[in-house]
Amino acid sequence: MGMKSVVQIVDSKALQETKVTDTKKKGVCEMNAVRQTAQKPLRVRHYVAGGEENGGGIGRLVGYIRQSGSQADHRVTDTRGPWFSPMISSIRLAQAILTMAGTRIVSPQTVHHIHVAGRGSTRRKLILSACARSLGCIHMLHLHDYDYAADLSERSPRQIRAIRRMFDGADRVLVLGQRDRRTIFDLLDNTSQKVTIQHNAVPDPGVAPASNKSKSDPIRLLFLGQLGPRKGVPELLRALADPALSQLPWQAVLAGDGPVDKYQEEAKALGLGDRVTFTGWLKASQVEVLCRKSDILVLPSHGEGMAMAVLEGLAHGLTVVTTPVGAHTEVLTDGVTGVFVPVGNVKALADTLGRLIMHDKERSAISQAGRAHYLWHFSIAAYAARLDPLYRSTVQQARAGRDVRADAT
Repeated sequence: MGMKSVVQIVDSKALQETKVTDTKKKGVCEMNAVRQTAQKPLRVRHYVAGGEENGGGIGRLVGYIRQSGSQADHRVTDTRGPWFSPMISSIRLAQAILTMAGTRIVSPQTVHHIHVAGRGSTRRKLILSACARSLGCIHMLHLHDYDYAADLSERSPRQIRAIRRMFDGADRVLVLGQRDRRTIFDLLDNTSQKVTIQHNAVPDPGVAPASNKSKSDPIRLLFLGQLGPRKGVPELLRALADPALSQLPWQAVLAGDGPVDKYQEEAKALGLGDRVTFTGWLKASQVEVLCRKSDILVLPSHGEGMAMAVLEGLAHGLTVVTTPVGAHTEVLTDGVTGVFVPVGNVKALADTLGRLIMHDKERSAISQAGRAHYLWHFSIAAYAARLDPLYRSTVQQARAGRDVRADAT
């Protein structure tokens, strides 16, 4: 064997040994990260516009997570203030950045859980996420939006590049359903393993006490959400004014903020003044009382990510009537655990409500199936049981990746 062949064999063996050493080193880094993570308490800081009290559905979800019995220590930071104000919101965002920096120093393993939607929320979270990357924070982005693909389509190429960096730089991305998962995949131009579907959840209100309701009592319809066209309020009012419903026994409550006076006047003009009640914004405890008194949850939205109102309806054993938008088709089976009506179709909505008001057996069967479906998939206890391992694996993967990169340098 010639000297040249011997050199080639030696070089080949050296290369193989180097690869084995690198693989072992990476494995050791990952094992060390797992051990260290398991030894330390799990801390999570949520960044929510408006915080728990004024953060809408996102704020409610975060509040539910904190009360879920999760193994993690959850803290909440408001990134906007109760509502948008150029001066106040800028100050709140600056305070959130300082909080992030301080947390990075005193608790470097904290998971920074950044909740993002479209429009102004994305602008704020672009800044916050850039700070998280610069500070080396372990962070995840949680997308909540009724149509983020449409929001992206209206942005400039420069903004798209910045948003792509924001999602690509996160250690994990949570989305509400398959539609949002496809949106992020298209944005990142790959099928990144960091994207995880996590449907929303609500607390279990428990079994409602036996009702004293008689057959002569009206069926109670409930709408939960911000009053406006996106939630389908104009169509709902016109459906309730349909002649087919005029002779049936029902009462409706529309609970939510927005232009309440405007829709009250519209209801009166449609002859619904004595059958439809508007409550304005309600606390969670007040919503709980309303849900326990109601029979049907109706939400004819034009766009949703995964409506918290739908899950609250399922949790309380209400018959849910909604539209096949967002992740609703992943959560509900039409005619089994809920009922779908086409978006914007007033006649279909009126006919569906009329049928459910008249047919107790159908209404009861759907409500019972919906309640069972909720208990199995969408209770906050089940949500926390899925979320805690995601936090821990995110910490492990982030630490392992950082250790490997440090060794490479």
